[in-house]
Amino acid sequence: MASKIAPLSGFPELLPADRAVERQVVETLSRTFELHGFANIETRVVEPLDRLAKGGEIDKEIYVLRRLQAGDEDGDSGLGLHFDLTVPFARYVLEHAGHLEFPFRRFQIQPAWRGERPQEGRYRQFTQADVDIVGKDVLPFHHDVEVMRVMVDALDALPIPPVSFQFNNRKLIQGFYRGLGLPDVTTAIRTIDKLDKLPAEQVAALLVSDAGATPEQAQRCLELATIRVADTSFVDRVRALGVEDELLDEGLVELAAVVEGCSAGDHRHVSVEANLRIARGLDYYTGTVVEIFMEGYERLKSVGGGGRYDALATDGRSTYPGVGVSFGVSRSLIPLLADGVLAGSRPVPSAVLVAVADEETRAQSTAVATALRARGIPCEVAASAQKFGKQIRYAERRGIPYVWFPGEAHEVKDIRSGDQVAADPADWTPPIEDLRPQVLVKETEK
Repeated sequence: MASKIAPLSGFPELLPADRAVERQVVETLSRTFELHGFANIETRVVEPLDRLAKGGEIDKEIYVLRRLQAGDEDGDSGLGLHFDLTVPFARYVLEHAGHLEFPFRRFQIQPAWRGERPQEGRYRQFTQADVDIVGKDVLPFHHDVEVMRVMVDALDALPIPPVSFQFNNRKLIQGFYRGLGLPDVTTAIRTIDKLDKLPAEQVAALLVSDAGATPEQAQRCLELATIRVADTSFVDRVRALGVEDELLDEGLVELAAVVEGCSAGDHRHVSVEANLRIARGLDYYTGTVVEIFMEGYERLKSVGGGGRYDALATDGRSTYPGVGVSFGVSRSLIPLLADGVLAGSRPVPSAVLVAVADEETRAQSTAVATALRARGIPCEVAASAQKFGKQIRYAERRGIPYVWFPGEAHEVKDIRSGDQVAADPADWTPPIEDLRPQVLVKETEK
């Protein structure tokens, strides 16, 4: 008796129509990145464990590579599956620096693996899309604006609900805390980053107990974190808090430039805000930071994020500063597909089913298909010479919009409208919207 196959939790697999949606999203992202001159790379799926575990916070989530036949004395291979695309990219830059031109502009769309508890928007295997610019020793600030604007344009081209880019700047936060006289700025940043999980009173108490703040200083930190506007008016509001520091001044200038740069132009469904609550707790961010949120799916928390890092990669002689942002392809798409917000128009690429009158004339049907494919029209030949009515129903079940009837006078039928016209395999072409599977978007309730 065959055993029942159960799905593996956290390792999602898409059906063909949903996979068509994912492929179109990836193609759209890639096209936008390439329009801005970013080169595509793909890194290996494994990295040395000492490099993966460098941050120390994600050790328990790393999948280790081990041979099935390895004995107990062999231990593991010293390799693990990458849990994001930033760590392998930093290694890639160091390893290939001699062959790269700097600033190096790259995008990468690949799966990653993380051994965490599966839940909506968080999977053990997931696809990310990253875009970064990395310099050698120096990287001018204008690249911060450029990279963030690239991702704004990329997500604006996707068939997803409205997204909000919420920006802050670590220099602004650090300068403000330093100007306040906080004894432990790093701990204060990590504590403020918990505001989306904990009540403000509890965060204030942690600032006092963990970061050494006075109750008055903790209150000022919370006042800064409540500033959230869609323009550069945050500058005056921060100034009004009366804190002075050179690093704060620099952060205000940079954040204003990012907000202005990313707000410029017409966007269909992307909004930009300065949100001084955003901190991103990772220590390697040194300037611009961003979190991306999707309307109607706030329960997922951020669906992307990133920022400026001035010392993520170094070989001891040179330092490679960079700025980048990541979008969670699986994190965003899988809930949208599950809710029916997005769907593929058909599960097969075929735009045409070439009917077969009888097996003796199958070669004629194959010749029609060959002629159509030569002009870039996806098609398939009917699996069997059933009655034409059954062949049409076969096409209907697969969402194939056209059925071709070969003969001395060829005809093609749009099975949705019932229209049937004479056609020549050498020049007939379906409307552009029928040529490939389309992404169907359901209007979400406001």
